[in-house]
Amino acid sequence: MKKRVFSGIQPSGHLHLGNYLGSIRNWVRDLDSHDNIFCVVDQHAITVDYDPAVLRSNVRELVGLYLACGLEPDKCCLFVQSHIPEHTELAWLLTCVTPMGWLERMTQFKDKVGAKRERAGTGLFTYPTLMAADILLYRTHEVPVGNDQKQHVELTRDIAERFNRKFGEVFIVPEPVIAAVGARIMGLDDPTAKMSKSAPGDHHSIGLLDDLKKIRKTIMRAVTDSEQSIVFDPARAGLFNLLSIYQALTGQEQAEIETHFAGKGYGDLKKQVAEVVIAEIEPIQARYRELTADPTYIDGVLADSVDQLRPIVDATMDEVRRAMGHR
Repeated sequence: MKKRVFSGIQPSGHLHLGNYLGSIRNWVRDLDSHDNIFCVVDQHAITVDYDPAVLRSNVRELVGLYLACGLEPDKCCLFVQSHIPEHTELAWLLTCVTPMGWLERMTQFKDKVGAKRERAGTGLFTYPTLMAADILLYRTHEVPVGNDQKQHVELTRDIAERFNRKFGEVFIVPEPVIAAVGARIMGLDDPTAKMSKSAPGDHHSIGLLDDLKKIRKTIMRAVTDSEQSIVFDPARAGLFNLLSIYQALTGQEQAEIETHFAGKGYGDLKKQVAEVVIAEIEPIQARYRELTADPTYIDGVLADSVDQLRPIVDATMDEVRRAMGHR
């Protein structure tokens, strides 16, 4: 029996190279070895100020890119979170068994609200329980995440274990899975910050739908340092980031890459990074244009996935409701 995988990305901006290398490409690689469920978590996107029209557009773009990157509908379920209302029902039930102290320790909440804690929406505070519901609803075994999301999966494990102690063995306790290479791609204009959909600046990230000339320009302008040798040194953040991208796309070992670039300069490195990035992204863009030419295709994929997931959702929620005394 294949292990079930669940993961998702917020439609809060445009997908970039960090999303692709850190998550999506790994999902595609493992499609045949797992029972795969992937979600556009649009309800997470409303915990901060947003434009409804932009949200709808981003959801469609994200689904199209998922498909263009290789998430084949016959090998996975791909759906939008709000299309299955049991996500929010289970989130409320889990909120009622989650201590406030657990949520107060979540570092992402502290980072996002900063000094504006009193004005932050309660959804931003409690959204880790919605993330837990996303995962636990499907009896998930593994959750592929970046290092920055590992704490959320650990909280999900704590919530599942607490629920099971109080109400019986209902939930599977999931495991976080972090990719060894390419799991954390940094900004090209600031290699000390993770590449982000929401970061300002024209040359911070590489969007999967960016013009190819812009992609090349962004890489050629990437921040490096004044040293000469091209080696994998985490202390040299800009260089390390470029080499990490190159390694993730070529699959070569660090020693092999260092030998390849021995005696060469940063210009040579950036040109070759640009070439491998464009070679990866160009066919994705072509496939995206083909898939989105017919809007009904995406509608059909989303509806079919909801239908396939309905028996799992109904079975989980029936057991949860009975355990909590609601049936």
